[in-house]
Amino acid sequence: MCKQLEDTVVNLLLVDDDVDLLGMLKEFLETEGYNVTTAQDGITAEQYVLVGHFDLVILDIMMPVQDGLKTLAHIRKQSNIPIIMLTAKGDNEDKITGLELGADDYVQKPCTPRELIARVRAILRRAQSPLIASQVITVDQLLVDPSQRQAKWQDHLLQLTSTEFNVLESLAQHAGKVVSKDELSIQALGRPQAKFDRSIDVHVSSLRQKLSIASKRSDLIKTVYRQGYQLIKVA
Repeated sequence: MCKQLEDTVVNLLLVDDDVDLLGMLKEFLETEGYNVTTAQDGITAEQYVLVGHFDLVILDIMMPVQDGLKTLAHIRKQSNIPIIMLTAKGDNEDKITGLELGADDYVQKPCTPRELIARVRAILRRAQSPLIASQVITVDQLLVDPSQRQAKWQDHLLQLTSTEFNVLESLAQHAGKVVSKDELSIQALGRPQAKFDRSIDVHVSSLRQKLSIASKRSDLIKTVYRQGYQLIKVA
């Protein structure tokens, strides 16, 4: 039986050129109830995203024909679908690049199927279940609508990934107060922040850039040294 979220089948796209790993992860994900489509290169994955109806993509970085980072960049130009990157253990540069290009989270290879399942569940839960359903949050000229999972600055719709929206929603709920990186990681990614993990920093940096373009202000999200981040209220 396929996994259900709000009475809808959950469709995953799993992309990796390692045939043995691909088969193992597909079998495990299907055992957990997900409907899984596979691809072995980036170009095929892009084509599947364009014509398919997927809830989440699991995308390896090191692949022939077209690598995962280029594929991620192309997908982000046309879709905000949640994406989890599979990265080589210790390859921090690829992790940061992937997050900067719009990945929601990453899992280090070799990974256990259970770790991957936990990340998938966390991202899907936060992508489809707002922190406070239907309660619109307004901070000055910023409007955050959890029920629609949309954020606007005045009439400018912010093009956010699922994780960026979760981070902004949490900051907006606590506008004027400092939110720790660990709390943001739990709210946005469903996991505590690991040591040396810069995921939240990268997501906040991307948010700053998008808010700056829309608002013409570069100071809406303040870094509080050794404490976290704060969404300021414009005087």
